[in-house]
Amino acid sequence: MFENVNTVIFDMDGTVLDTLEDLTVSVNYVLSKFNMPEHSEEEYRKFFGNGIKYALKCAVTEETAEEVIEEMLPIFREHYNEHCHDRTKPYDGIIELMSMLKANGYKMAIVSNKIDSAVKELNDRFFSEYVDVAIGEKPGIKRKPAPDTVLAALDELGSKKEAAVYIGDSEVDLQTALNSELPCISVLWGFRDKDFLISKGASVFAETPEEVYDILKKIGDTFN
Repeated sequence: MFENVNTVIFDMDGTVLDTLEDLTVSVNYVLSKFNMPEHSEEEYRKFFGNGIKYALKCAVTEETAEEVIEEMLPIFREHYNEHCHDRTKPYDGIIELMSMLKANGYKMAIVSNKIDSAVKELNDRFFSEYVDVAIGEKPGIKRKPAPDTVLAALDELGSKKEAAVYIGDSEVDLQTALNSELPCISVLWGFRDKDFLISKGASVFAETPEEVYDILKKIGDTFN
């Protein structure tokens, strides 16, 4: 194990899982039910990261009332729960990264602003061998960028925040890490590009999962 860090908290969408196509299909399904224009994957890339309600607000027509968005939410949840793994898959190198981390004694969790049931189902399907805790959006706990899901994950893992690192792909993840008082590694294979992340304060980047491992090995020099 490297230095004093023994815990890694991952974001899900855009970080460990390529979920963009399934998310696009489900939101477009909802829009079609309400006779609204659909959007491309590249447009949705900018919408996701702050929960599905925020993504729907970005996707609907400008005059859409709040109560209509509330009507859309359960339709999305039902469709996405049924189709959340149709095309979704881990990014190349993620399983290998998790395997190396586990072999070196790291504890791992996933925290996400996607629906808690989907987070748990996707974790069980793809990462159950490595990730012991997976927390998504649900009643009773504030979603990211509030630190609540991260702190809950650390509590379940029996880890201290002083021994943890956060890994994500968006400005929401940067703020989550800041609010949780954790160092953040921003990955560049996800939903945001490097220039955008720099504009939001990111300073440590990984272009591949292998680089994440290398950064963790140098964690003392990187963050201290």
